[in-house]
Order: sequence, then structure tokens, then C-alpha cells
Amino acid sequence: MSSPAEFTPPEIKRIPSRFRHALSKHRIVITPACDNCGLCVTLCPYGVYQPGRKRPRVAADYLCQGPSCRSYDYCCLKRCPKEAIRMNPNPSFEVLGDHRWTADLLASTWYMAETGAAPYQDLNYKTGDSGGGFDKLRLLIPPGKALDVPDEDISLELDLNRTGDGRPEITIPVPFYLGGMSFGSVSIHSMLSRVRAAAAWGTFCCTGEGGYPDDLIPYADHVITQVATGLFGVREETIQRVRIVEFKYAQGAKPGLGGHLLGDKVTPEVARMREAVVGTSLFSPFPFHSVYSVEDHKKHLDWIKATNSRALVSVKVSTPTDVDMVAVGSYFAGAHIIQLDGSYGGTGAAPDIAKKNIAMPLEYAVPKVHKFLKDEGIRDKITIIASGGIRTAYDAAKIMALGADGICLGTLDMVSLECLRCHNCESGRGCARGIATTDPELTNLIALDWGTQRIINTYAAWLKQLRYLLKRLGLRRIKDLVGRWDFLVHLDYVNQEALEGELE
Repeated sequence: MSSPAEFTPPEIKRIPSRFRHALSKHRIVITPACDNCGLCVTLCPYGVYQPGRKRPRVAADYLCQGPSCRSYDYCCLKRCPKEAIRMNPNPSFEVLGDHRWTADLLASTWYMAETGAAPYQDLNYKTGDSGGGFDKLRLLIPPGKALDVPDEDISLELDLNRTGDGRPEITIPVPFYLGGMSFGSVSIHSMLSRVRAAAAWGTFCCTGEGGYPDDLIPYADHVITQVATGLFGVREETIQRVRIVEFKYAQGAKPGLGGHLLGDKVTPEVARMREAVVGTSLFSPFPFHSVYSVEDHKKHLDWIKATNSRALVSVKVSTPTDVDMVAVGSYFAGAHIIQLDGSYGGTGAAPDIAKKNIAMPLEYAVPKVHKFLKDEGIRDKITIIASGGIRTAYDAAKIMALGADGICLGTLDMVSLECLRCHNCESGRGCARGIATTDPELTNLIALDWGTQRIINTYAAWLKQLRYLLKRLGLRRIKDLVGRWDFLVHLDYVNQEALEGELE
């Protein structure tokens, strides 16, 4: 792996939807009153229209800027001499998503995946509509602090080993890595798209608990392999192959429940990888029944360290009320990274009853752990990674201001591959879009180069937004954002009129 100083960002290429008609917020209709003058084709700077035989053709209404376009001279609705253009809400768009992943967030992520830039359309790409959590937090931009420097002068580096234990001091050029989604829960093409994008950005991607497919071997320097309670596919050679090994003690989306892969998804290939029986449902128990103390925990970590002398060890936990004690125990057991996994991550297979009613919200857990480790004098000796429910670059900045060193992402990658958030990930083999499936025909709906570039582009857009925010906050390094609670306000508990500064 290159050092951050030697890192060259990947090329951004425009990579449109794989479907003929991309979903749009507005539906553009040209009425028979059109005389085919072609003015709309000439005016629109976004390529919404193409010339047609009888009248212009609406080629890409998802690129329409929306109602705000009316304030510009190039507005087709305002300038059409025959008033033949109509812009209506798209009823299909209105039923997309949910309160956390709204239709606007889905569409804006698809746009980022296509272009590598934030959308210009009338889309809210900063917050959802959950009524709490990140959607009620805002970044407070202090007046007169903005930096006028090139993006290249803003450091987004993340140190993964700060213990000083003699193991490799790995630094990645971006403040994130990609979380575990196992073979069986998602397709091999989804896995490969993610790990190839991680390699392009100089970071890591986790295998999840379904074993280490041979297709990932060429990217071994960018792979985190996971050891979960089911021990599916855990082998000595795969542990020795990687730079980071992750123990999954709990998943935030279903703490206390373990993992569950339905039998219909256990194809011969999945069964071979997991050393299981074809067609049999697979369960990962909760918890590790060999770990009931910090001393037991240390034995696990020592086992990995003895097996691979160069590997860092990460510990993934959910967010119980005593998560601060879990974190300090993991530090003294010898972990380099502790990943605090919130309740709104995972695929659509995670049950809502668990997501909504078990464990502590991530935005409470992270500052609690950050403060406790700081009071114990060891905060700068361990890396805190936050995951579970981080949807936007603004969410990422907020959770780092609350105390996380970096973030781990998964659902964002699925949305970049045009996931609709239909929540049918566990049913049969069928993800209709070929993402969370083990069916060979559905798997081939995603071309590897297409999927890889879409995820690369999404992260390019994110990094631009993070640098923009850091410059507005007057910070040259993302490390300086960690634990800066003074940069955050909660909309329910602040007098916005009395604030000095602007809210983002």
C-alpha cells in the first residue's frame, strides 16, 4: 500500500445508470403545442433534451435542475415560445425510500455515483427526514475562519495504529474504510466492486463473516477479513494474508441476535466458502461463547497476532449502555481499532424491531466513548471508527466532531450500485437489482467496471464535500475535527437567531 504522500487519486469517469430510464424527481413533458424550434435543446446546460424528428426528446429528465431553474435565463419552461414544456412531480419518485434514506438522498447518491460531484438539482443531499439523530444536528460554521487554500492542502489522512506496539503504523489517505458485507448476503460482483474501489482510494474493504473468496486475493493488501461468532470460512491462510483482522462481537443493526443467512441463499459456492451444507440456513450465535471477560477477549486478539505478526486487530461492537467500558476493555486487550456500530446500518435483512429498540444511538455512543477514553488518558492510543447509519458526507463530519477518528461505510456503496432500499435483501436469492443476491443471472446485472467506478465516484464527491466543510471550519486536517463538539448544534436546543455563524 502506498503512503498517503505517494497516493494518486483514481480517475473520475462519468458512469450513467445501467437502466434505460433513470429515476427522476421531476417528469418533463413536451406537449403537442411544440413546433420543434429546438430552443430547449440549445438552452439547457445539463443535457435534458436531445433533438427529435417531430419535437425534442426528453433524454434525461433526472438531470433537470428542478423549480430553482426558473431563476436563470436558460430556463426552458420560461423561455419556450409555445409554452409547450411541463414539469410535474414524478409519482414513482415520491414513493421511494423512507425517513432515513429519503428519495432525495437516494437520487443524490446516484448522481454522485454517476458524476463524482454533488448534485446541482433541487435535492437535499445533506440530511434525511428521520426527525432525530444526524438529521437534527448541524455544523456551526464560525465567521471569519474560512481557509482560502487548494483542496490538496487539506489532509484527510487516518491513522489506524496509534498504540505504539511495534506493529505496522498504517495510515490511509481517506478517513474511511468499507465495512463487512459477506459473500452470501451480497453477490460476488458487489463484493468485488467494493474492494476494487477501496484499493483505488488506498483504503480497505472488509469481507464480512462469509469467508474470503479467492476472487479477492489480488487485492489482499486492501482487505480486512472478519472473524465472527459463526467462524464461517475462517482459515489460517486467510488470516495470514491480510493487513487487518476484524473481530465482530456484535452488529449494531441486530445486537444480541447474531447473523442469519436463509437457506435459499446458500448456493453450492456459498456453502463451499462457508464450509456448510447447500440449502441450509446458517446462523451466527450471539455472543462468542468463548469470551466472557477482558482476559478471554485478549486471548482472541493474541491468537490473531500470533497467526499474523503484521496484522492490526479491529474489534467491532454494538452500542450497549456500557459501551465505554467495552471500549476500554478492548484497548487493554490489545485492539488497535474499535468500531462502534450503530443501529441503522446493515442490509435490508436486519429486522426493524432490533434496529429501533436495541442499543444506544450512535450519536450518543461515540461522544460517551471519546470522553471516557480521554478521561482514562488513552484516547490518543486507539482509533475509533463509527459505522451504522452514516449516509452523507455531512453525517461523516458530524460523527467525527462527536469524537470518531474515522468512519466505516456499507449501505452507501449499495445505494451507489442503485439499491432502491426495498428491504427484501433476505428473501430468496432475489435482489431485483443484482446487489444482495447469490443468483448467477441476477449477479451478472452488475458489471465489475461499472460497479467499481460508481463507488469510486461517490467517494470522490464525498471527499470534495469534506474538504469544503473543513475549509469553512478553518481546519487543515480532518484529525483536528475529532471531538470538536463546539462545531455542533442541535436544532431542538438552540436559538438560531442568537448564533454567531452559519449552520450547515
